Amino acid sequence: MLENKVAVVTGGTRGIGLAIVKRFLEEGAKVALLGSRVETVNHALNELKEEVEKGTVLGFAPNLNDEQEVRETFQKIKETFGHFDILVNNAGMSSRTPLYQYEAKEFQKIIDLNLNSVFTCSKEAAIIMKEQQGGVILNTSSMVSLYGQPSGVGYPASKFAVNGLTKSLARELGKDHIRVNAVAPGVVNTDMVKNLPKEMIEPIIKTIPLGRMAEPVDIANAFVFLASDMASYITGAILSVDGATMV
Repeated sequence: MLENKVAVVTGGTRGIGLAIVKRFLEEGAKVALLGSRVETVNHALNELKEEVEKGTVLGFAPNLNDEQEVRETFQKIKETFGHFDILVNNAGMSSRTPLYQYEAKEFQKIIDLNLNSVFTCSKEAAIIMKEQQGGVILNTSSMVSLYGQPSGVGYPASKFAVNGLTKSLARELGKDHIRVNAVAPGVVNTDMVKNLPKEMIEPIIKTIPLGRMAEPVDIANAFVFLASDMASYITGAILSVDGATMV
């Protein structure tokens, strides 16, 4: 579905991001995965060793809030692979801190990664995509962008904003043949969730009509669809992949 496409996935070293990288590779794309540290990038590349040897995967660790670093990284990817078709803004962090203990420093850190980096990466990718006369930008949102959450207000606030950015960029960039969509995952069986005690997990699963949490590949499959030509007339959408979770 993604044959001859070149994709960049931020936060691509683990969890949902790494699952997206793997599925994109399986569908024929060449991928550059971006991580927060060189060590985590190298660890992910080692897991993808066969693909790395084929020359279909690159790894970088730029500061996603540094416009110059992002620009230089994206240009290097384009020069290596010849083009740049898909950007997945997946890098992010969550928070559960109650408001009364919430410090402005923590709130700003979340906004910087979850929102500001999406703006920076989308801008730099769109410049390249406009020159190529087309591309796809996909953002990782969350079910809490629709419903909020009981504590850790910075996380849902950032994802509400990502939804607004997604819809607005879809309207602005449509004339340049750039589609912009988001995927809003529910509860996903990542390493973080696996480490939670059983008594915390079971009540969560009871709120999901399908009777199970999502696996990272369930979320990755949604990104594959939206990145592909099968979704050529879909833009400005926030696709919920949450098993109809009842909040």
